[in-house]
Amino acid sequence: MRHFYLDFIFTAIALMIAAWWGYSHGGMGGLITTLSITAILAVMEISLSFDNAVVNASVLKGWDEFWKKIFLTVGILIAVFGMRLVFPIVIVAVTADLGMMQVIDLALNDPKEYSARLLAHHAEISAFGGIFLLLVFLNFIFDEKEVHWFNWLESRLAKLGKVDAMSVFVALIVLMIAVSFANPEQSAAVLIAGVWGILIYLGVQVVSGMLEGDLEEDLENKENGSGTAATSAIMKGGIIGFLYLEVLDASFSFDGVIGAFAITNDVIVIMLGLAIGAMFVRSMTIFLVDKGTLDEFIYLEHGAHYAIGALAIIMLLSVKFHVPEIITGLIGIAFIGWALLASLKHRKQQAKSIT
Repeated sequence: MRHFYLDFIFTAIALMIAAWWGYSHGGMGGLITTLSITAILAVMEISLSFDNAVVNASVLKGWDEFWKKIFLTVGILIAVFGMRLVFPIVIVAVTADLGMMQVIDLALNDPKEYSARLLAHHAEISAFGGIFLLLVFLNFIFDEKEVHWFNWLESRLAKLGKVDAMSVFVALIVLMIAVSFANPEQSAAVLIAGVWGILIYLGVQVVSGMLEGDLEEDLENKENGSGTAATSAIMKGGIIGFLYLEVLDASFSFDGVIGAFAITNDVIVIMLGLAIGAMFVRSMTIFLVDKGTLDEFIYLEHGAHYAIGALAIIMLLSVKFHVPEIITGLIGIAFIGWALLASLKHRKQQAKSIT
């Protein structure tokens, strides 16, 4: 439970703020309503983002303690305030050609209009986040892994992965299909947003690859006694990994932020509820790393990536069709639960084979 102490403290503070906010705007009835909605949003965020925690853990498990602490401190500030509060405000400010202060005033004093302006650009947001998450899934599924969950499928897809840029090729095809779904007046914006999703994903991969090359060269020079320590390269690599996780978290948070407006238009309540969920997701990530859960349950990472693939497709379909948030959350939970059961079955089989 030590991993979650800070989360419970944060939750208590957030609920007290929510209670004060509700009471000041609607008396005792407003207090009860606000507390209920805040709790619902927190549970929704946790259920939608558990697969995010598993994927984060697969990236984070090779990091040292310094970067884990950065992930839990600076990272949580970006996740809570950046993605759950500032980012939606920036979207409205840019797309509506308004100043930041105007948008903040709009969010606090006319939440319905603020929500309408944000939801008006749901298609572009979904295209960006959907394509980014799709590339995360495709690069995992096309990778030559030692462990396969669905061997008959994954072993064949791994062979396709030997073809250069296969994941980008598939992502572009899916993006063009999504563009065909969009309203004619939004199709150009959806295409540009999707391309930006591809560019940012590839940009992170390119920079990471360059830094890994520098790190290997630096380590080789150090072994030969002709180079400096590899600390700077490791630090740079940590920064790139940190940025990758933040972009990944941003892509996961899009559906939560947009979906929250289907429950309430109050931006303060939305921020508090989603922030509670984001805190628990961060701690779950560290818990999975510290306990070695991914090594113990070998298919858990697979289940999370299949959930990512499903979420990516749902986000891209939402360019035209409305998909209830409950479906998104249940699909993620179903894949991870399935993977967990498969991992337990595998452990039992391994134990029997040893005995």
